Amino acid sequence: MAFKYLKDFMFHQFERVLVVTLLLALSLIMVFVPEKIGFLNFYYLPALVAGYAMGKKGGVLTAASSILIVIFSIVAFPKQYMDPTDSWMLKLTLNLLPWGGFLILSSYTIGCLCEQKAKQLDVIRDAYVGVLEILSKLIESVDRYTEGHSVRVSKLAMDIAIAMDMRRDEVENIRVAGLLHDIGKFDITTGLIQKAASLTEEERTQVNKHPEIGAQLVSMVGPVLQQAIPIILAHHHHYVIQPTDPAGNGRTQEIPLGARIVAVADAYDAIVTDRPYRKGRPPWQALEEIRKGAGSQFDPDVVDAFEKVGGNYISMET
Repeated sequence: MAFKYLKDFMFHQFERVLVVTLLLALSLIMVFVPEKIGFLNFYYLPALVAGYAMGKKGGVLTAASSILIVIFSIVAFPKQYMDPTDSWMLKLTLNLLPWGGFLILSSYTIGCLCEQKAKQLDVIRDAYVGVLEILSKLIESVDRYTEGHSVRVSKLAMDIAIAMDMRRDEVENIRVAGLLHDIGKFDITTGLIQKAASLTEEERTQVNKHPEIGAQLVSMVGPVLQQAIPIILAHHHHYVIQPTDPAGNGRTQEIPLGARIVAVADAYDAIVTDRPYRKGRPPWQALEEIRKGAGSQFDPDVVDAFEKVGGNYISMET
């Protein structure tokens, strides 16, 4: 369990861990090497990485931290910065001022460029999502029982992701995937979607293909929505698949966390919504049903997060 949390932490905080590691490595270099001035330009590496990964604020803070580390090194080891002349302090200051200024300027510039690029991608992404959402609503418009389903799933999935302290970009990917998780039904006949009677095996197989079809449709719009594709593809996968021994111990699939979140949100909305073949159940019953599936069909951590935000949905629907 501890390894899992460490793995998740490293995955979600990789850029910050990398920047801190680089700063620590350079700090050790400044302690042990005699010619410290020659290593000052190495501080451009963590500052530029921070600007690229964390924007101008993270880049400037990293650059400022680098400058403070160098100042501390000068205070701690003044003799290693001296030269035989009487004006060594003046020369050192004249070297450090432009170095520090360019370090901050470089990290700020890289951060600004990356933030601008991210904003442009968000605009393009919103355009793609808008088009695909229109297609999704076209599908739902022919079936009053699923009207608004994708929007509700998207909102609930987003709230669960926020409750799990996920990064803003990951929350956005989950929101988008929630909107588009049923887009694959566009390739399925409306008569089959609306069918009230039990589906035949062939019909069920056709309906069950909609995640794969949806992933293919979304992949056609290019790399902008690339992060949503694995979520759409796996949102019907069970958290634990077939047992591997007589004791009943299961094997966990490598399912993206976003897909596990959308699975819970999708199941909840499906349970409480009227369908042609059954009446929707009360929200509290849906919550109980999802609790029963925790550890088998659903990720227990996602179910716990759903319970934190589920009260708002239950109170709105009761």
